[in-house]
Amino acid sequence: MESKIYKIRLKKDDTVIVLAGKYKGKTGKITATHPRENKVTVEGINIVKKAMKPTRAKPQGGIVAITKPIWVSKVAILEPDTKKPSRIGYELAKDGTKKRIFKKTGKEIK
Repeated sequence: MESKIYKIRLKKDDTVIVLAGKYKGKTGKITATHPRENKVTVEGINIVKKAMKPTRAKPQGGIVAITKPIWVSKVAILEPDTKKPSRIGYELAKDGTKKRIFKKTGKEIK
């Protein structure tokens, strides 16, 4: 079965705010996007403890904390000046380049 690739408008290093769930209201930077799963990994969000068997790379093993991906629908980009979540839109410049904009204010996303 072919897995669908989702269009994720968020990019790596975007600052996002969590809208729902256990981490609601927390902010963080995106470390990775997963278009096949429709998820993003945000640093400091959705941290789980996992028991690791000892391997050659990690001979001590033990319990490690790893950051798991979160659904992209649960996060929104954070507007830096208003400190509020916004949606992402696209605008075509005169030279034909496409740029991302905040839907609330219409300013360009850097």
